[in-house]
Amino acid sequence: MTVEIVILAMIAAFLGLRLYSVLGRRAEHDEPLQTRFDAAGTAGQPGGVAPLQMPERPGTITVRAREISPYPPAVEKGLKDIAGADRRFDPAAFLDGARNAYRMILESFWRGDKEQLSQLCDPLVARSFADAIDARVAAGESVDNRLVRIEEAAIVAASYDAPMARVTVRLVSDVAAVTRDAGGHVIAGSLNDAIEVRDIWTFSRNVSSQSPDWHLEEADEG
Repeated sequence: MTVEIVILAMIAAFLGLRLYSVLGRRAEHDEPLQTRFDAAGTAGQPGGVAPLQMPERPGTITVRAREISPYPPAVEKGLKDIAGADRRFDPAAFLDGARNAYRMILESFWRGDKEQLSQLCDPLVARSFADAIDARVAAGESVDNRLVRIEEAAIVAASYDAPMARVTVRLVSDVAAVTRDAGGHVIAGSLNDAIEVRDIWTFSRNVSSQSPDWHLEEADEG
């Protein structure tokens, strides 16, 4: 499945009709945001970019292996392989960062911020988001999407193929969304009725790179 098809499927499944909103949400204020931030800015500040990174956690390989053990065998192996190649990697901390990155990417899409998307996503994914933004603008439409709650965030796949580490996360949330025409009239959706959204996003990182950033490599509906 090409990235373009994936993004179009996400858009169609989310609202249907003419709504260009991608599956996703804003993180709630009471959710822990443990992604480390770089010099470009911090989340919540205009123009700030916070790439998905692994927060440093003290501990030994033994502690890390114990935290990984509840996963299915295939996922556990992938996580241990990544941890062996990247001592900063911690599954629980990764999930905190994934929640934050998910929020930032989708808020960037809703705002039409192509530059920030290019820093948070793989180039092909960023291009697909940009195309969807252009289509929305061409139609004279705008979106107003709001998070109600995040129900679940879980790692469902992991692999290490040197030097690339990949982790796939299933995210379930409730989202309220509205699409407006050029005159500001609601043409789809409602802010009073949230819908359940299920996403499966894969993040990747070159562990040989000096940069600790993870990027969105693939997005699909779950």
